[in-house]
Amino acid sequence: MIRFGAVFAITTTLFAASPASAQSAEPVGVWLTEKGDARVKVTKCGNGICGVIVGLKDPIDRMTGQPQVDDKNPNPALRTRPVIGISLFIAMRPSAPGKWSGQIYNADDGSTYASNVSVTGADTLRVEGCVGMLCGGETWTRVGR
Repeated sequence: MIRFGAVFAITTTLFAASPASAQSAEPVGVWLTEKGDARVKVTKCGNGICGVIVGLKDPIDRMTGQPQVDDKNPNPALRTRPVIGISLFIAMRPSAPGKWSGQIYNADDGSTYASNVSVTGADTLRVEGCVGMLCGGETWTRVGR
């Protein structure tokens, strides 16, 4: 199964403040995860943002020879859906300039976590997931311009 890296790691981390100019930027575009294993297309959805997996480094499951599926999903009816096309962001709404808060789905374990997404530069996006007070995150890089 695909590993999305530290986005969902349960570790405490201190994050540096973002420059004010990055705070006003929009996250719309295609982003490569920190480990380079997935591409996520971020679009505007109403007054929030949506993020959908549009590509995988390894789209074929080596065990089955078939496209990777959401086999860790707690809903048995969704365990055969392809990973490409899964919506990662759930109810992601603006919470500050250049920042959105909501939930994020982790296909690695089938869980949903509290999440923040922040524009930290013209081509960088900070994606954080939290369980209680423990948070982890990674920086995604914009693909193309």
